[in-house]
Amino acid sequence: MKRLSDEDSAILLDDNSAAPGTERTLAILELLGRHRMGLSLTEIARDLDLPVNSVFRITGTLHARGYLQRREDDKRFVLTNKLFDLSRPQVREKSLVVCALESLKWLRDESGETVQLLAGVNHKMTLLEQCISTKAIKVSGTVGLQVPMYSCAPGKAVLAHLPKAELEAFFSQVTLKKFTPTTLDTRDALEADLAKVRKRGYSLDLSEGLEGIQCVGAAVMDEYRYPVAAVTVMAPAFRLKRDQFEKVGRMCMEAAENITRRLLA
Repeated sequence: MKRLSDEDSAILLDDNSAAPGTERTLAILELLGRHRMGLSLTEIARDLDLPVNSVFRITGTLHARGYLQRREDDKRFVLTNKLFDLSRPQVREKSLVVCALESLKWLRDESGETVQLLAGVNHKMTLLEQCISTKAIKVSGTVGLQVPMYSCAPGKAVLAHLPKAELEAFFSQVTLKKFTPTTLDTRDALEADLAKVRKRGYSLDLSEGLEGIQCVGAAVMDEYRYPVAAVTVMAPAFRLKRDQFEKVGRMCMEAAENITRRLLA
C-alpha cells in the first residue's frame, strides 16, 4: 500500500485493490480536494506516484462527466461542485435546501443578519446555503465551506441532539483545538455547554471559531428527532450582543421547526 501526501492525513493507494481503477480515481479526487487551486496532469501523477497515461485517462473521464474542470490558462484540473450537488442532504427524498430556503429568507429579514444552513459531514459542519445580510458590514461564507462542529453554533446545535453513542464517537475521534480565547477545547467544557443547548433549545458561538464573530443556532430535526442540519444567524460581535441572544435564538428555533415541518409534510 502506497502512503502518499504531506497533508495531515495521507492518501492511501492499495496496490492489492480488487478495483485498482476505482482506487486511483478516488485518490485523484481526494488529492484535488486538497489543492483547490488545481494540479496539472504531471503534478497529479507525481504526487500519487501513478503513470501519466493512467492519470490522463482517468482525468479525461472525470472531466467529460463533469467532476473536473480544466482551466484554459494553465491546464490545471480543479474539482467542480458535482460531488457536492450529489451529496446534498435529503429527508424523505425532499431537498433540505429547497425546504429551508423560505425559512432562511424569513430569518434573515427578521434578524437583519446573514443566515446559513449547515449539515454535519465527518465531524465538521458543511455550509449548504445562506442568505446574506444587506447591511454594509456583514459576515458570510462560501457554499461548501467546512468548519469544526465544536467551535460554531450550528455544530453545537447538532452535537447537543446526537444519540449518546454518536456523541461518544465524536469525542473519541476528534481532537479539540483552541482557535480563539473562548473556544471550548476540553470535553468537560463542551459537554457542559451542550447541556445548556438542550435546555434552552438554541446554541451560541461566542467568537469561538473566529474572533469578532458571534452566532446563534438551532437544530433541524427529522421525524425521529435526529439533527439532520442546523440554521444559524451570524454577525459581527459588536452588533449581535448577549442581550439579543434569547430573541435571536427563539427566531432560529422557529425557523428550524418550520423547515422540519416542510420536510415532513
